[in-house]
Formats: sequence, structure tokens, C-alpha cells
Amino acid sequence: MPDDNTRNGNSQELLGEPAPSGFKLNDLVNAGAMPFLITLLVYALAGSVVGLLALRTGLPGAPLAGALIGAAVVSMSGRMDVAEWPPGTRTALQIGIGTVIGTGLTRTSLEQLQDLWRPAVLITLTLVMTGLVVGLWASRLLGVDPLITLLGAAPGGISGMSLVGEDYGVGAAVAALHAVRLITVLLVLPLVVKLLTPLGLTNS
Repeated sequence: MPDDNTRNGNSQELLGEPAPSGFKLNDLVNAGAMPFLITLLVYALAGSVVGLLALRTGLPGAPLAGALIGAAVVSMSGRMDVAEWPPGTRTALQIGIGTVIGTGLTRTSLEQLQDLWRPAVLITLTLVMTGLVVGLWASRLLGVDPLITLLGAAPGGISGMSLVGEDYGVGAAVAALHAVRLITVLLVLPLVVKLLTPLGLTNS
């Protein structure tokens, strides 16, 4: 004898209504969710693989730059749809990066700042003013969007500035500029220090 659930299902089918059923994978496919999830998975996989390979270089910020390159190559290939991340993804990333940076500021950092606040203020003002001048000059000279050059010349880390640029729709371009700057500094600065050491211009 059919139970109540069976009778209800048959009644709904007779009335032209689909009988309720459990969760099925086909439901996601028919709703278009699977292509969306697969697209995000491909981008995440490409970014993770290239980011982990970049980690082997030992350069600071290399995983971020590598992940950016990996995802960008997939995106620019035209073989995948544009990634549409769930709402709140960028906000979550900003909160996470802010938290990680905040945990690096300890009582020792505060004590050191009491002795270094003057050079900190001088260096900060100099870098900000220099970044503004260089950003505006590069924009006018090369015909690039001033927003990109200003954020690209800003004295900030690649992670933070990339997320700020993403809020304005230029995250990838800003990240690329900072990646070039970071790699150049890491390659050139040690050589400069090595050349200045015999001249007695360093403390080492």
C-alpha cells in the first residue's frame, strides 16, 4: 500500500507539478552552477600551481605574483569565462591581509617606533610625494590611466595595493607594476649594498 509521500508525489504529478526529490548533481548542472564552479576551480588551480612554483624562488611576494600570473594567463587565453567570484570575496581577502599585517606589529615595534618616528615620517612623506610625481609624470608621458600609474607608484606592498586597485577595477595592472618593482628591487638592491660596503657607506 503506497504511503503518504508516494500518494502526494503521484497527486502532484497528476496535477502537472513535479514531485519533490532529494538533492541531485543534475540540479546544479541544469541551474548553471557547475560551469560557474568549474571556472573558479580552474582559476584557483592555475593560481595555486604557479604560486607554489614561484615560492621556490625564495623572493618575498613571489607566491602572490606567481598566482597572479597563473590566473592571468588562463584569463587572457580566452578559453575560460571571466571569473565571477562570490560577493564578499574581496572584502574577506582585505580583512585577512589586514589581520596578518596587524599581527606583525608588536610591542617591540612600538618601542622601536619611538626612536625611529622621525626617519619614518621623513621617509613616508618622501615616498608619497615621489610616488605622486612619478605616477602623474608616467601617466602623461606614456598615456596610461593616471589611476594605474598613481597606485603603481604608491609606496605600498603588492598585496595591499593590488586589492585597492581591484576596488577601482585596475587590480591586475597595479599588481603587475608592483611585481616588476619588487623583483627589480630584490635583484638590484643586494648588488648596490655589496658595492657600497667596501666604501664604508654601510654598517656591515
